[in-house]
Amino acid sequence: MTAFRMKRRHFLLASLAIIASNRVASAESRRFRVAFANLNEEPGTRIDGLGFTGAEIRRSFELASRSLPVDMIYYDNGGDGEKALGNAKDAIARKVDLLIEYNSDASANIEIARQLKTAGIPVLAVNCSIPDAPLYAADNLAAGRIAGKALAKFAEENWSDQTTLLAAILGDVSDPNPSVTARIQGVTEGLRQELPDLSPVKLDSAGHPVRAGGVLSKFLAAQTRRKVLVATLDDASALAAKSAIETAGRVSDCVIISQGADRSIHGGANEKKEIDPTNRGSIILGSVAYYLDRYGYEILPIALRMLRGEEVPPQTSTKHVLISAKNVFTEYPPYDMN
Repeated sequence: MTAFRMKRRHFLLASLAIIASNRVASAESRRFRVAFANLNEEPGTRIDGLGFTGAEIRRSFELASRSLPVDMIYYDNGGDGEKALGNAKDAIARKVDLLIEYNSDASANIEIARQLKTAGIPVLAVNCSIPDAPLYAADNLAAGRIAGKALAKFAEENWSDQTTLLAAILGDVSDPNPSVTARIQGVTEGLRQELPDLSPVKLDSAGHPVRAGGVLSKFLAAQTRRKVLVATLDDASALAAKSAIETAGRVSDCVIISQGADRSIHGGANEKKEIDPTNRGSIILGSVAYYLDRYGYEILPIALRMLRGEEVPPQTSTKHVLISAKNVFTEYPPYDMN
């Protein structure tokens, strides 16, 4: 009798193992319907105050999904909470397996979470929190710290007289977007980590690169014989700042580090670009990468893990890197080299 019970127990355990194995194999072999509701694909709209467009983000999902077992459905939230709600309802009606939601309207996200939960559809949030959903997000505070610390280290290594040192944060500094305020805080903390007595001045361009150049020119005119560390909040402002510094004849006492690392500043092999291995003497020391143009490659694997029943972290952060002439071809190989 005992031997019979042992054999029966072993048979049941083996059967359960086979069932579990079949379920895993089935989950790995099946294709999933995944919807991506993008923040805003309106032409000319900059995403999160950086130089990337919604079209670039969507393209990253289109490219990344080619090698994955997913059939994609795309929505454009148009920067509008009501439209995001309508898109979520359509995704539910189309019985998607998972929704990737990029929407900045907090109240709409609460309702989206409620409707998706009722429908039994998991949701993965991008850059803006959704109740009970895993979040993939840029770490704006960390990115700002990278820039601030790099600027301070440059000053310590290259400018012996710290008494004449000034720092400025240039860009849309009045933007209430939490991502922008976190970047500003990070730059300030990074500077003070190396230079505790240095308090950066905020120069507001209201999000207009042309105005950024004018604002910086006026500031430099009032700060003669001073060394100036310039942290810009986006790459377009960095290029405008470079032009203003050159016009003012201050190339020897100003340097810039930007945020974003979009194509306007690193470009392709046959494009004019500021960050390039052949341009190591530029006053733009680098730009902190956010990789919005690679979101699909980072986010879709997390979505697949969710769909296969695997645990994922409550939050996954972008890995931010300072892109400079030294590593730009490693991080962003020109298309001609691919």
